[in-house]
Amino acid sequence: MSLAVFGSVGLDDISTPTGAVEGVVGGSAVYFSLAASLFTDVRLAANVGGDFPPSAWSTLRERGTDLSGLQLFSDRQTFRWSGRYVGDMNEAQTLNTELNVLLEEPLVPESFKDSRLLFLANMSPSTQLTILEQFPRAVAFADTMNLWIDTSRENLERLMSLVYGMVLNDGEARMLTGEHNLLKAGAKLQQMGPDVIVIKKGEHGSFLFTPDGRFGLPAYPVENVVDPTGAGDSFAGGMMGALAESDSFSMESLRRAMAYGTVCASLTVEQFSTAGLEHSTRHMVDTRYHEFREFLRFA
Repeated sequence: MSLAVFGSVGLDDISTPTGAVEGVVGGSAVYFSLAASLFTDVRLAANVGGDFPPSAWSTLRERGTDLSGLQLFSDRQTFRWSGRYVGDMNEAQTLNTELNVLLEEPLVPESFKDSRLLFLANMSPSTQLTILEQFPRAVAFADTMNLWIDTSRENLERLMSLVYGMVLNDGEARMLTGEHNLLKAGAKLQQMGPDVIVIKKGEHGSFLFTPDGRFGLPAYPVENVVDPTGAGDSFAGGMMGALAESDSFSMESLRRAMAYGTVCASLTVEQFSTAGLEHSTRHMVDTRYHEFREFLRFA
């Protein structure tokens, strides 16, 4: 099943208790695509500035990713994000954000429009809606963030009424619904339109809500967490890639996809930036998936 993703390409400055890096590759679309490309062919669309290193695309090219949706602004700067993690590293402290080329509308190649599966990574709901209109036959999932819940709620609620699935974190789910209990929040989110709701809980795993029932997973146990940046996007990429591979949205397929997403997130956090996913293979992912399944088996 063809999979298209629209999101950000970025350069990050990251500080964690394990060290610090500057100007490393990041962005939701990059993490997502690196994870999803372990399962299926990916079509990536994003804006990029002239300062972004061309060598960063080598792994995705080797995996057959269609990069024709990249829109280069050679005289502009790439999206920049600076953040710091402290303590349990479950949440980043944003130090600086420079939108730069993200202020421009993304390119929607004609060749992408027959994609059967679409993921709209975190961006303004108005932009997500504009893109969604051009994919009338796609099964669409979307992400969001607290900024859009605060400033663009009307457009966000319209988007939610049109997409098949939403992927968001626990703080966003609580903020959007006013419910502290995540089971109640998930039920309320379903009432807003999407058939499928996935709530990410960082180191505490994830919840799935569908018309056929609910499901929960812990995080994969990682001994050495180096950099949590991009873990949520990697989770979404692994999940969507596995769904594209299975060509099914059954409860069984969704559960399996969430487990693969969890594995991809675990590979991400073990190294800075995108290195964990770049060095991963499908064999490594499958091995960890089976280990995870055994870890969860209790009967």
